[in-house]
Amino acid sequence: MSANTIKISPSLLSCDFSRLGEEIQAITDAGADMIHCDIMDGHFVPNITFGPPVLASLRAHCRLPLDVHLMIEEPENYVQAFVEAGADILTIQVESTRHPHRLIRRIQDLGCKAGIVLNPGTPEDSIKYLADMVDMVLVMSVNPGFGGQSFIREMLPKISRIRDMIGDCDLQVDGGIDEHVAADVIAAGANVLVAGSYIFNHHSYAKAIRLLKTARHT
Repeated sequence: MSANTIKISPSLLSCDFSRLGEEIQAITDAGADMIHCDIMDGHFVPNITFGPPVLASLRAHCRLPLDVHLMIEEPENYVQAFVEAGADILTIQVESTRHPHRLIRRIQDLGCKAGIVLNPGTPEDSIKYLADMVDMVLVMSVNPGFGGQSFIREMLPKISRIRDMIGDCDLQVDGGIDEHVAADVIAAGANVLVAGSYIFNHHSYAKAIRLLKTARHT
């Protein structure tokens, strides 16, 4: 997979929220392809972030696609609000809804791309009958809820099996990504990398994104 086919979606979870607009402009200038927005409700995961009004504010000042990951209970009650707020793709946790097929179709009917997400302990068989309808699959390589966690290496064979399952569909990985882990997940079949701490703690956002895009085993 060539470097220009790898997409980087910096996670705002690790940015300086007191400078949110400046941070978005900085990662845009640094070469980010998307912006990853982690939506947490304090129930599905033990943390709370932001909702549709903040997303709408981001949309007004951001030209990159908004990659919105709903880590919330009862996502079917909120997808329309997030689409109306400006999400370009909404990814939902397969564990969070009883009717993922119906919810994916609803998101797409609202004019938004839809993706499905698996937690580390969720087997890939759980999306077997969803894989051919989504625009992206997201594999969590840490347990969701907090930034700065270490990559769970047992996810590598899972990533490979999902790549075989979904063909050319976008395969995103989120959790513990740095330039060394990036080489492993790219080799396993991922083409969209979410990175928060690695990018926002780096002295150069542009260099961090470039290292992720070009990460390969030698």
